Amino acid sequence: MAQGIAKAYWIVRVDVQDAEAYKAYAAANGAAFARFGGRFLVRGGAYEAVAGTARARNVVIEFPSYAAALDCWNSDLYQSARALQENGAEADIVVIEGYDGPQPQVSEPAPTPGAASE
Repeated sequence: MAQGIAKAYWIVRVDVQDAEAYKAYAAANGAAFARFGGRFLVRGGAYEAVAGTARARNVVIEFPSYAAALDCWNSDLYQSARALQENGAEADIVVIEGYDGPQPQVSEPAPTPGAASE
């Protein structure tokens, strides 16, 4: 597999306090995402917090590059959309570069079902 420019992601966890303000934000943010090549990989949906704390809503947005992801966040277009939901939601947002390197390979047989795991 040839390595290229790694994609990047916004990982967003949100608790909505004002549904109307959040709807206005959601209606406006798409223009910024489209301009910077963003596309939703996760937008709400079923989830289970298997470790740590959770928020009510989770979103993952993919961008073509780390620079594009940061440019989107810093753009006037996105910040204008974000202002529509100020105080309407509490969110944790991470912009992170993806990984385009070697992946794990199967090196030993999978455990037998029912066997004790380490």
